[in-house]
Amino acid sequence: MTDEGFRFDYEPGTVVYGEDRVADLERELAAVGAGRALVVAGETVGTTDAVVDPVRAGLGDRLAGVFAGTTPEKRIEQAADAAAAFEAESADAFVALGGGSSLDVAKVASALVASGQSYESALNDLERAGTVPISGGDLPPIVAVPTTLAGADLSVVAGITGERDGETLRGGVFDGRLMPAALVYDPALFRTTPGGVLCASAMNGFDKGLETVYARNGTPVTDGTALRGLRLLSRGLPALGAGDRDADTLHDAIVGTILVQYGASRAEGTTLSVIHAFGHGLARGYEVQQGAAHGVIAPHAVADVFDTVDGRRDELAEALGVDGGGPEATATAVVEAVADIRDALGLPDRLRDTAIPREDLPAIAQAVVDDGFMPNRPAGYDPTADDIEAVLERAW
Repeated sequence: MTDEGFRFDYEPGTVVYGEDRVADLERELAAVGAGRALVVAGETVGTTDAVVDPVRAGLGDRLAGVFAGTTPEKRIEQAADAAAAFEAESADAFVALGGGSSLDVAKVASALVASGQSYESALNDLERAGTVPISGGDLPPIVAVPTTLAGADLSVVAGITGERDGETLRGGVFDGRLMPAALVYDPALFRTTPGGVLCASAMNGFDKGLETVYARNGTPVTDGTALRGLRLLSRGLPALGAGDRDADTLHDAIVGTILVQYGASRAEGTTLSVIHAFGHGLARGYEVQQGAAHGVIAPHAVADVFDTVDGRRDELAEALGVDGGGPEATATAVVEAVADIRDALGLPDRLRDTAIPREDLPAIAQAVVDDGFMPNRPAGYDPTADDIEAVLERAW
């Protein structure tokens, strides 16, 4: 990274980590000035006593109700239903419980509450502009209680989809006010998450660390958090993949995930780029989980970056605990380390083992090139659609 100076404008929510810290939820709500919170969760998480009961107890008298209606599709109608439940329960804050889907739905619901926009109006905006308007002023605060490791928590963006006439509409919202006001990471809740779900989500979080290091808009601040996070993840994720959920493993996995995303999503932009652009192209419209898509493509994407630019391979090698002994050997060692972590998490290593048809690779390649995250790619790395298709073929 050249010494060109930097600007780092970041307003994260309060981060709370520790065993049984979900018991502090009532205090965290009070700290952000909230009186009654609606819990927003998935259909499974929101009806699983081992997850919901500690949250209910932690909220105490500040619990307004539980909306257990989100799904991985993150439908805008779910956000509208959550907003309606919020009003019906006289809530003034959201608690997003579970994975990134619940948090994204809660963020869009918060925007709908603030604007008073109807579902049909919001769907029209999503179809027309690919987003949902966010009104001026304050939004209802969100307290995030993650149970996966995707690293979508300390973020000012949210993805959302809709459906009209059998066609899926995709878009998102972006606003600094969407940053959760507080985030509570409790290892006890992560232990309730199925192993396959937890391991797949971990690949998403791990990739955020890789991308932040080589992003053209990275800063020394994000370097510090991302590199430290990668050190923890490179130690904790293989153990997690082996089935360990002891205190040390979960500490490394959870705290590592907190660190790699800390500063990665800011009002002025994000450090996510190549791998996430591939992930969007591979997962949209196909029955492919984001973590699986990331697992297949990450080693190939990183290798393609290294084939063109330095990609800060030395810094990545140090964080991942590998030593190549020279530029080419270091690049190989980093790529192999990424593949080793993918394999340890039990994720697929070939596109042919997913639901993606080979004949769709050209269209996917164009979608990757056009993705909104690609402008954050390393300086000097400017792949064409043909170049991206060649990477996809190597991953096939």
